[in-house]
Amino acid sequence: MTDSGHCVLRDVTLCSPVGEILLSGCEKGVHTIEIKLGTDKEESVRPVDQSEMSPELQCCVDWLECYFMKPKSISTLPLPAIHHPQMQSDSFKAHVLWTLLKEVGLGKTVSYKQLAEMIGSPNAVRAVGSAMRKNPIPLIVPCHRVLRSSGDSGSYMGGKGDDIKVWLLTHEKKGLELNASKSE
Repeated sequence: MTDSGHCVLRDVTLCSPVGEILLSGCEKGVHTIEIKLGTDKEESVRPVDQSEMSPELQCCVDWLECYFMKPKSISTLPLPAIHHPQMQSDSFKAHVLWTLLKEVGLGKTVSYKQLAEMIGSPNAVRAVGSAMRKNPIPLIVPCHRVLRSSGDSGSYMGGKGDDIKVWLLTHEKKGLELNASKSE
């Protein structure tokens, strides 16, 4: 933080199985995660740029690496600190996103309607959808786990990342199945 209270943001780019991911954050936590469309995908996760990476951004890199390589193991890691200004507020959007993060775990899904009911606003289905579209921290706040009531995946990243949403849901399910078969 600077003397004026503004965050000094640092960026790091990761290569991942869904393409390049741009993380932005300060010494207090992650501000944004952006999945870059149309970039090369890699089986591993590796930082492309580590210039002056804060411990909080390093925690996020570690979390994402674990998510992509051993998804079931993310429960053993601390959740990266989130410091996006909208997530610090007491707004409807923040309430929806925090509820999703805390209540809909790995490999689970929920409909927009169910999420609206979870926050105590059963008629706010469209507002929940709007919160998902404006999620500044996808992957950590798992908006990909929110589906249409019909069970269809719905759109992701404005409809441009629908294949990524399906990949993420399949990846999580396979990670849980793989873990279950190892414990038998």
